[in-house]
Amino acid sequence: MDLHIREALASDWNAIWPIFHDIVSAGETYSYAPNTSMEDGCNLWLKKPRKTYVALQDGALVGTYFLTPNQPGLGSHVCNCGYMVAEAARGQGIASNMCRHSQGEALRLGFLAMQFNLVVASNKGAIRLWHKLGFQTVGTLPKAFNHHTLGLVDAYVMYKWLDK
Repeated sequence: MDLHIREALASDWNAIWPIFHDIVSAGETYSYAPNTSMEDGCNLWLKKPRKTYVALQDGALVGTYFLTPNQPGLGSHVCNCGYMVAEAARGQGIASNMCRHSQGEALRLGFLAMQFNLVVASNKGAIRLWHKLGFQTVGTLPKAFNHHTLGLVDAYVMYKWLDK
């Protein structure tokens, strides 16, 4: 797989939007409102985070992730990330490559740990992948996510101290 990951440009948003929209409107893995507008999505995914990245395969944008401080001030050494992969590109290792890349970028930017605040319990593939990449489930938030089809489901907080 010829995968290239780079920092996102403002001009990438039109290619990120279909991935973002498909995932968010499904109401299965992200807490963003399913009817999030293109403009609000751009603010949430591209402008608000400290950094946003894109994954390109043969020149096509197939994935994206953001990296941002999880908390301000005394908690700012821990970052938070979110990852999205285009439906047609899933199962090809793109998410695992982006997660590995994000850990290196986090260290480069001065972060010491990574925390995922809301991993939906029904998202078994992501949970399996995060565990495989060294994340620990450090907490369960009972019925914290209102899944589009399953209703109220648990969510996990997952954490990893980053190795330098």
